[in-house]
Amino acid sequence: MTAPLPHRANGQSGVAIAGGRVPQLDYSKVQAYWKRARPSMLGPYMMDGFGFPAGAGRFRFRGELDAVAEMIRDRRPDTSVLDLGSGVGVWTEYFAQRFATVAAVEASSTLYEAMKERCSRYANVTTYNDDVLAFKPKGAFGPTDGFGLVFLGGLLMYLNDRDVRALLRKLIPCLEPQAVVLCRESTIRCGIEAIQGEYQVVYRSVETYRSLFVDTGFDVVSVRANTAYINVQMGCELIKKWKALVPERFQCLPVVGRLVYWGLRLGYPWNTRLIPWLFARMGREFPLLTNHFFVLRPSLPVAADR
Repeated sequence: MTAPLPHRANGQSGVAIAGGRVPQLDYSKVQAYWKRARPSMLGPYMMDGFGFPAGAGRFRFRGELDAVAEMIRDRRPDTSVLDLGSGVGVWTEYFAQRFATVAAVEASSTLYEAMKERCSRYANVTTYNDDVLAFKPKGAFGPTDGFGLVFLGGLLMYLNDRDVRALLRKLIPCLEPQAVVLCRESTIRCGIEAIQGEYQVVYRSVETYRSLFVDTGFDVVSVRANTAYINVQMGCELIKKWKALVPERFQCLPVVGRLVYWGLRLGYPWNTRLIPWLFARMGREFPLLTNHFFVLRPSLPVAADR
């Protein structure tokens, strides 16, 4: 799961935190939102309603896939993978095709059924319709097995800081030696911003995530900008501005959305650096929301004889 932009036009409010206590997410609202999510490539990516073609989701996934493939290229084929917050299962399927076993956990019953159907042909996939905070990863393959790779694909932004720490600490005893945790999270440039209302999420800066990871016993091996996300995100923000300026009956989203999408796609990936740079030169931030991959390893060696 992941989110491209605070939905403040629909009764949402953003609270920027420079210091002090961060507002807590209401998990019942988070769960209700994802229960209603459309089980498609665009739905979990929250790219519905912009007039983009269905291929936009596949384009973004292919870009992310290339980045992930490079970051996990040292993982052995006999690796066991834990995919937490697996959504409709596109990443679960990718891991199933490359690694020995995959455990996929998704709390939304709507997304879980789509994921279960997508992955039904893979005998090496075990699916769980469960809350990631209640899930006991050590029991997924028996008490002696460990995971060589854990993937969190846009999950931590839907957890309060306390639960981020609890989840990550829970994972450490379940990792095999030299295991990595790969997180993909939507980010802002500075501090923390909590979105309240029907859609609830906490956006954190890269440095905020670094502090959280170090706090929970992980070293941050690398951080990488998700350029495929940023490219599509620029389109989302442009369409939002278009919708705010133009009356609905004149918006022509199926046409405008495709023009914006293809214009940005033809300029990919160089535009993901040039366009934000140009806006920065004018003293403005664009896009407001970015996305990063974080590769983590436990700070202390994981015991081989758990």
